Amino acid sequence: MKVICKRCLLSEISDEDTKKTIEELIQTMPEDKKADATLYRSRLDICKSCDYLNGGMCTRCGCYVELRALQKVRKCPHETPKW
Repeated sequence: MKVICKRCLLSEISDEDTKKTIEELIQTMPEDKKADATLYRSRLDICKSCDYLNGGMCTRCGCYVELRALQKVRKCPHETPKW
Protein backbone atom coordinates (compact mmCIF):
# COMPACT_ATOMS: atom_id res chain seq x y z
CA MET A 1 0.00 0.00 0.00
CA LYS A 2 1.28 3.42 -0.94
CA VAL A 3 1.15 5.92 1.92
CA ILE A 4 0.29 9.55 1.25
CA CYS A 5 3.47 11.57 1.65
CA LYS A 6 3.24 13.72 4.77
CA ARG A 7 5.73 16.20 3.37
CA CYS A 8 4.18 16.61 -0.07
CA LEU A 9 1.82 19.32 -1.20
CA LEU A 10 -1.46 18.24 -2.76
CA SER A 11 -0.23 19.68 -6.06
CA GLU A 12 2.56 17.07 -5.96
CA ILE A 13 0.23 14.11 -5.45
CA SER A 14 -2.23 12.93 -8.04
CA ASP A 15 -5.90 12.75 -7.09
CA GLU A 16 -5.90 9.16 -8.31
CA ASP A 17 -3.05 8.22 -5.94
CA THR A 18 -4.87 9.80 -3.01
CA LYS A 19 -8.14 8.07 -3.86
CA LYS A 20 -6.39 4.72 -4.26
CA THR A 21 -4.65 5.12 -0.89
CA ILE A 22 -7.90 6.02 0.90
CA GLU A 23 -9.65 3.02 -0.68
CA GLU A 24 -6.82 0.73 0.46
CA LEU A 25 -7.00 2.09 4.00
CA ILE A 26 -10.75 1.48 4.05
CA GLN A 27 -10.34 -2.08 2.76
CA THR A 28 -7.58 -2.97 5.21
CA MET A 29 -9.14 -1.47 8.34
CA PRO A 30 -9.84 -4.27 10.84
CA GLU A 31 -13.52 -5.20 10.97
CA ASP A 32 -13.67 -4.71 14.73
CA LYS A 33 -12.65 -1.05 14.27
CA LYS A 34 -15.32 -0.32 11.63
CA ALA A 35 -18.78 1.11 12.17
CA ASP A 36 -21.52 -1.09 10.73
CA ALA A 37 -22.58 -0.37 7.14
CA THR A 38 -25.83 1.40 8.10
CA LEU A 39 -24.09 3.75 10.52
CA TYR A 40 -21.29 4.42 8.02
CA ARG A 41 -23.75 5.32 5.25
CA SER A 42 -25.74 7.53 7.65
CA ARG A 43 -22.59 9.39 8.69
CA LEU A 44 -21.56 9.94 5.07
CA ASP A 45 -25.04 11.26 4.23
CA ILE A 46 -24.71 13.77 7.06
CA CYS A 47 -21.23 14.78 5.88
CA LYS A 48 -22.49 15.25 2.32
CA SER A 49 -24.93 17.89 3.57
CA CYS A 50 -22.29 19.73 5.65
CA ASP A 51 -20.72 23.01 4.55
CA TYR A 52 -17.32 21.82 5.83
CA LEU A 53 -17.12 19.02 3.22
CA ASN A 54 -14.82 19.92 0.34
CA GLY A 55 -13.43 17.36 -2.09
CA GLY A 56 -13.84 14.45 0.30
CA MET A 57 -12.13 16.29 3.15
CA CYS A 58 -13.58 17.94 6.23
CA THR A 59 -12.30 21.50 6.28
CA ARG A 60 -13.09 21.67 10.00
CA CYS A 61 -10.39 19.12 10.91
CA GLY A 62 -8.67 18.11 7.65
CA CYS A 63 -9.67 14.44 7.73
CA TYR A 64 -10.90 12.36 4.83
CA VAL A 65 -14.55 11.91 5.82
CA GLU A 66 -14.82 8.39 4.41
CA LEU A 67 -12.07 7.25 6.77
CA ARG A 68 -13.31 9.14 9.81
CA ALA A 69 -16.93 8.02 9.34
CA LEU A 70 -15.84 4.39 9.00
CA GLN A 71 -14.11 4.30 12.38
CA LYS A 72 -16.48 3.04 15.06
CA VAL A 73 -15.17 5.28 17.86
CA ARG A 74 -14.83 8.56 15.94
CA LYS A 75 -17.25 11.47 15.95
CA CYS A 76 -17.95 14.47 13.77
CA PRO A 77 -15.46 17.31 14.44
CA HIS A 78 -18.15 20.00 14.03
CA GLU A 79 -18.41 22.36 17.03
CA THR A 80 -21.73 20.62 17.69
CA PRO A 81 -21.05 17.08 16.39
CA LYS A 82 -23.60 16.01 13.77
CA TRP A 83 -22.92 12.32 14.40
